[in-house]
Amino acid sequence: MLNITNHDNGIREIQLARPPVNALNLELLRALHAAIDDSVREGVHGIVLSGAQGLFSAGVDVPALLARDRAGVLEYWREFFSLCGTLARAPIPLVAAITGHSPAGGAVLALFCDYRVMAEGPYRIGLNEVQVGLIVPEAIQLALRRVVGTYRAERLLVSGAMIDATEALACGFVDELTGVDQVTTRSLHWLGELLALPAHAMLATRTLARADLAEAYADLDALPLEAFTDAFFHPQTQAVLQQLVARLKEKK
Repeated sequence: MLNITNHDNGIREIQLARPPVNALNLELLRALHAAIDDSVREGVHGIVLSGAQGLFSAGVDVPALLARDRAGVLEYWREFFSLCGTLARAPIPLVAAITGHSPAGGAVLALFCDYRVMAEGPYRIGLNEVQVGLIVPEAIQLALRRVVGTYRAERLLVSGAMIDATEALACGFVDELTGVDQVTTRSLHWLGELLALPAHAMLATRTLARADLAEAYADLDALPLEAFTDAFFHPQTQAVLQQLVARLKEKK
């Protein structure tokens, strides 16, 4: 589910590798969570999170989630937000190498990184949860507001917009565009330059700059996971998600 590569300068690349679309099922979330924890424990200096060429991650594995009962759905969301918390509170910098399309959960993972390099071309990114009947909770909205600003975040979130790479760069959703085959290379380059700075000053300043994001995930039990799970089972949400799954099956 993951490919792990160690690069120069103490950088580790964690590549999502769950064909065909890197959908985030419970097992992949847990594997990614463990890989980040292991990297920190082993003294890695920085992490690049990458995906397949043409697609970073399709986000939540909706068919798998629909097959779970309420307890199973709550377990899934707890793991998802726990992973967000680990990214938010990571003591080392992370770069999202957005190697293609990145809807919903894929975009969320990218937002919790320090820097985002995206493939230029016909690729789209966005929090399109509203379009499939899901609510975007405050703890995720905060991550987008920090990156694009309050008003722009509101417009993107409420409409569930998927924007192309050029627009994503223009509004600050991503920091850099490059050819799809150079996304990881550019991510490694940016992170290498950051790590060349005096470590104590850089890391302490980074901690202060990300304090609001870290604080939002200081206590996982304080997040409204029960209410979020209830919203998942709203009849309208279930109907829209079932229609989405039906369309996906027709494309196979």
